[in-house]
Amino acid sequence: MSIGSLFLQLFLGLALLTGLAEPDPDPLQDFCVADAKSPFFLNGAPCLNPSLALSSHFTTSALTKPGNTKANPFGYNVTFLTLANLPGINTMGLTMSRQDLAPNGLNPLHSHPRASEVTICLQGALLVGFVDTSNRLFTQQLGPGDAFVFPRGLVHYVYNLDSRNALAISGFSSQNPGTQTASRAAFVSNPLIPDEVLEKAFQISKNDVAKIRKNLGG
Repeated sequence: MSIGSLFLQLFLGLALLTGLAEPDPDPLQDFCVADAKSPFFLNGAPCLNPSLALSSHFTTSALTKPGNTKANPFGYNVTFLTLANLPGINTMGLTMSRQDLAPNGLNPLHSHPRASEVTICLQGALLVGFVDTSNRLFTQQLGPGDAFVFPRGLVHYVYNLDSRNALAISGFSSQNPGTQTASRAAFVSNPLIPDEVLEKAFQISKNDVAKIRKNLGG
């Protein structure tokens, strides 16, 4: 096989994979209200019979209630729109969340493997940022009405600079963006990553590993 043919096959293969890796497929009907009672497990959720759809399936008050920022040591809470509280969002390829941050609260370094995110500050003074794959930091301070976009899959954070509670709303390009918090993934996975791996990766001691795990509730 010639080098030219090899590169052509590689290019076509990457193009095919890229096409198959779209965050969410387009719906094939007007809507697909999630059927919570269905026994089937699908990529998304089975559709309720359209004749049984109600206006209440397309509305929710889930984001009107402040979250409990005292439930974790970071001082933040994120409330997502999900199929449980907004079944009409199924197959729409998007969702939203509410971020509540206590004074100096932090939504720690995390990523969303299946979605890009746009965050709008509604209250407070937020310091936001993400790190690209060349380890370059992009950061900005946000006030009420300001917005910032976090590219899909990149590690990012939201920090409340204010001495008062802060509030932000985020939109995502997938109905199920997924969330992976970097510190918890590294130190309190199940089962645990071997201490030797963490010591080498972070250039820390065994005692440091144990202390960090304890602080994170591991």
